Amino acid sequence: MDTLRQHLDVWKAACADFSQLALQLTDDQWALPTDCAGWSVGDVVAHAAALEAELAGDEPLRQTIDKQAPHIKGPAGVYTERGVVARRGRTPSDVVAEFDDAVERRTAILEAEALDDPEGDPPVTPGGIGWNWATLMRNRPLDIWVHEQDIRRAVGQSGGLDTQPARHVQSVFASALPYTVAKRAQAPPGATVVVDITGPLPAVYAVEVDAAGRGAPVQEAPTEPTLRLTLDTECFTVLCAGRRDPGSLPIKVDGDADLAERVLHALAMTP
Repeated sequence: MDTLRQHLDVWKAACADFSQLALQLTDDQWALPTDCAGWSVGDVVAHAAALEAELAGDEPLRQTIDKQAPHIKGPAGVYTERGVVARRGRTPSDVVAEFDDAVERRTAILEAEALDDPEGDPPVTPGGIGWNWATLMRNRPLDIWVHEQDIRRAVGQSGGLDTQPARHVQSVFASALPYTVAKRAQAPPGATVVVDITGPLPAVYAVEVDAAGRGAPVQEAPTEPTLRLTLDTECFTVLCAGRRDPGSLPIKVDGDADLAERVLHALAMTP
């Protein structure tokens, strides 16, 4: 229960930061492309507005889209694209106002919820996906903060990398590292991988793969791991969000180059 309430606080903070940034955007910035394929800055804001409005109880807007567009990948892509396309042509202030209104209404809904059963089923999830309360409340601040960073990179306005939502997102990404290293990247038994984040949220994450091929966090990072990746918080975010090819990012690699290639490409955790 405490964790769900904490996630609620993080989500509110992420939404406030997102709205503040969106309100500052000029018309020219609204039209800039982002790392989200096929989406402009304004489309990213529209996506956030669409999801929060649906979670606040609004019927998703119906919109015909080009399902053959190269950036649309499967049913989830069709679902998110509809919310974006339906809001194109609206003024930036109108889209931000819709986001703010949805957040206000959803805040009231969530604060009235008991939030005492992480495994329980929320009344509404994005697109009806089968998330429990724990997954929904963990993922919404992650989505909002990652999209804030998409906008910041697009408009050349860095920031927000050491906030409460930033810490939440980094912890979620870090928690997936053992599975990513052992299962997705197929690191061999006995391998150790250290991810050294230099800041602005410095951290050292270490994973060891056991004889059965399972990854587990290591409390004390080895001084000579099989692989060490050194990068900053923004770079780690871009990798884990799947926004850019690892080869285009400033990452220092020490150790097994083949394993590094597999780990770096396996880090993408979000659509």
